[in-house]
Amino acid sequence: MTASEGQTGVTVRAGADLLPRRFADWFAGRGWQPRRHQLELLEHGLAGRSALLIAPTGGGKTLAGFLASLVELGERAAGAARAGSRLHTLYISPLKALAVDIARNLEAPVAEMGLDIRIETRTGDTPQGKRRRQRLDPPDILIATPEQLALMIAYPDAERFFSGLRCVVLDELHALVASKRGALLSLGLARLARIAPQARRTGLSATVADPDALRAWLVPQPVDAPAHHAALVEGDPGPPPDISILESVERVPWSGHSARYAIGEIYEAIRARRMVLVFVNTRSQAELVFQELWHVNEDTLPIALHHGSLDVSQRRRVEQAMSEGTLRAVVCTSTLDLGIDWGDVDLVVNVGAPKGASRLMQRIGRANHRLNEPSHALLVPSNRFEVLECQAAEDAAADGEQDTEPPVAAKLDVLAQHVLGVACAGPFDADALYREIRSAAAYMTLARADFDAVVDFVATGGYALRSYERFARLRRTPDGLWRLAHPRIAQQYRLNVGTIVEADMLKVRLARQRGRGARRMVGPGGRVLGEIEEYFIEQLAPGDTFLFAGHVLRFERLEESEALVTRTSAQEPRIPAYMGGKFPLSTYLAARVRAMLDDPERWRSLPPQVRDWLSIQRFKSRVPRRTEMLVETFPRAKRHYLVCYPFEGRLAHQTLGMLLTRRMERLGARPLGFVANEYALAVWATRDLSLMVESGLLSLAALFEEDMLGDDLGAWLAESSLMKRTFRSCAVIAGLIERRFPGKEKSGRQVTFSSDLIYDVLRQHEPDHVLLRAAWDDAAAGLLDIRRLSDMLARIRGHIVHRRLETVSPLAVPVMLEIGREPVYGEADEALLQEAADELVAEAMRLV
Repeated sequence: MTASEGQTGVTVRAGADLLPRRFADWFAGRGWQPRRHQLELLEHGLAGRSALLIAPTGGGKTLAGFLASLVELGERAAGAARAGSRLHTLYISPLKALAVDIARNLEAPVAEMGLDIRIETRTGDTPQGKRRRQRLDPPDILIATPEQLALMIAYPDAERFFSGLRCVVLDELHALVASKRGALLSLGLARLARIAPQARRTGLSATVADPDALRAWLVPQPVDAPAHHAALVEGDPGPPPDISILESVERVPWSGHSARYAIGEIYEAIRARRMVLVFVNTRSQAELVFQELWHVNEDTLPIALHHGSLDVSQRRRVEQAMSEGTLRAVVCTSTLDLGIDWGDVDLVVNVGAPKGASRLMQRIGRANHRLNEPSHALLVPSNRFEVLECQAAEDAAADGEQDTEPPVAAKLDVLAQHVLGVACAGPFDADALYREIRSAAAYMTLARADFDAVVDFVATGGYALRSYERFARLRRTPDGLWRLAHPRIAQQYRLNVGTIVEADMLKVRLARQRGRGARRMVGPGGRVLGEIEEYFIEQLAPGDTFLFAGHVLRFERLEESEALVTRTSAQEPRIPAYMGGKFPLSTYLAARVRAMLDDPERWRSLPPQVRDWLSIQRFKSRVPRRTEMLVETFPRAKRHYLVCYPFEGRLAHQTLGMLLTRRMERLGARPLGFVANEYALAVWATRDLSLMVESGLLSLAALFEEDMLGDDLGAWLAESSLMKRTFRSCAVIAGLIERRFPGKEKSGRQVTFSSDLIYDVLRQHEPDHVLLRAAWDDAAAGLLDIRRLSDMLARIRGHIVHRRLETVSPLAVPVMLEIGREPVYGEADEALLQEAADELVAEAMRLV
């Protein structure tokens, strides 16, 4: 959109005659030439064809996506401009910050070319009055989020509002389609296709593993016929990124995720650059790294913090300061992963392993943002295993590999929300709605029985709940249409729309203080710093300190839905851990890490301390081959341990640990517990596991048999609280339990109590209820990682290698350090962790 989006480069004439004179003059006036992929996308757009553009960051994707719309709007008759205005282009962004940034960058060329085009945003932060005005007088281009589209199509005047729509631009498409937000968006697009069939769709992305899947997702699909695909436009690749892995002079920790050991070196990297984005994987890491950087900030460089729990005003101030170039660094989470154009960022630092090749490339793309110059990135592994993962990610980037997640399919709780939204717009015919929904790529395979079950659930709550009037939300009219049972349901729907079920949050508000000592009084009245998980605040006593929004805060008291806090000079705050935000290790990177371990020649590129770690592992035990799984058993401190190395990510390992301990109990091994990290799993027991394995009492082949995903999994789930938590999220998304009512909001405890009661009733009386099936689908695909675990069990069949050891091995140290750790709200203090680990490390690295 601006010079930082890479308009300089090779002259491309093909299709340039499609550009009106003032557009061509605008490019030429800046010394730019339109790129080939921009002109190709323009040609598709002016012809009314949908297309997917895949181009590297800095290649001008955003301008390409809007170019046809700007030309069409710019060329309309002068008298028609703004007269009887209708919405022309709808842009969907995955992030509020990205929506604001796009609007800011789009307004510049519109103003410079003198185009009479009105551009506005609509996000969760948009005032209600402005939203009402937009419905009556829509802008030419509206920049919104998936949730806002769901809201807009649920109004009775949706057909009038969208009837003139000509284009839908979907930015960062790979990030949208891989979650329930993507399922909701696909249903919204299916509705738009019925209201405005003339509207083309343009998808934009820099990182795509399967282009054909996105091309099909992008356009309406025929029922029971071969899939349709949008056109594909690919941009020319830019220079490869310049990625380096920090070779610290400090000792790389064996475990933990804080990277405290490297704070000084990260600070020196910031000092040497104009502007640096320091990415971390969790919000608690962001708070910790930000605080540590300020402790070493001798030059008082302007360093800011940005994550999703901070108050929106603080986030916007940081974004504005970045745009103005007044910051030297921002510590951030995935809130700044996508698409935002800050050309002055000249280095991305990724603290911790990136967990995926595409995620790394997405983050690297935030640096430089110029197609003809390489982006620069520094990877800072938090522990020794992460050194291997960082190297695997760097190799994947060099090979141009991608590992984005595939689109989600047929989420029934999301469908229930959409069905209710359709009813809010007006009565609907079930047969027509089923055909419309089947045109969405995410719901192409939806069975009619499942659709009818969802409609029945929305109408009555289902068989077990139909006697309760509160669950009756739809009524059948004499002509067979479905309508809302009461107008208030539409208001409740609008307050609860969306698929992001956050942890129960409380506002963190600075309190006003009066007096001192015993006469000290605090009360509300200060500014809101952001929101924090309710479960964390509940475990604090007045006087406890914690780190939030870059401040050390003292908890004073809980007042309704707010935690009142004061600033303090305490040096050892507790650090809040935010639920979610931890990325799983991608399957692709896991395979690369296994391949790296299998090839000692590749160890030469690793830091000396990591090479030594692996060499001693090979001497004392074995380094697992790419196709096998190593299992070690050894005694320690009156316990017996079994450690295995699947390298399949924490979620799959946690599920595996739960199932293994059940099997080991049946076999008499008397397991006491287990811990898991991204790379390994450790189980400890009172019986001699080495002896049991060697005597045949404990068969490793049987222990890791694939049938554990059958009855064992079902029995464990029936006893676990995991399904209740998953059901709670599905119930909120499907609208069975509202979080918000007009004028009030339920607390997390109230929602939990309601959902747990309903869960127990449904399990007993309607075990095949739509929401129970939705919860199982979520648990299998996400929290349990069943498919990945199944693939792993199949992969290791016949390839399990056992080593009986007398002491802990070097490779086992990181997961062993997880055992017995007290819950810490945030990442462990690396100094304390190192002190506690010295004995274990010395034992593991001892050669005799």
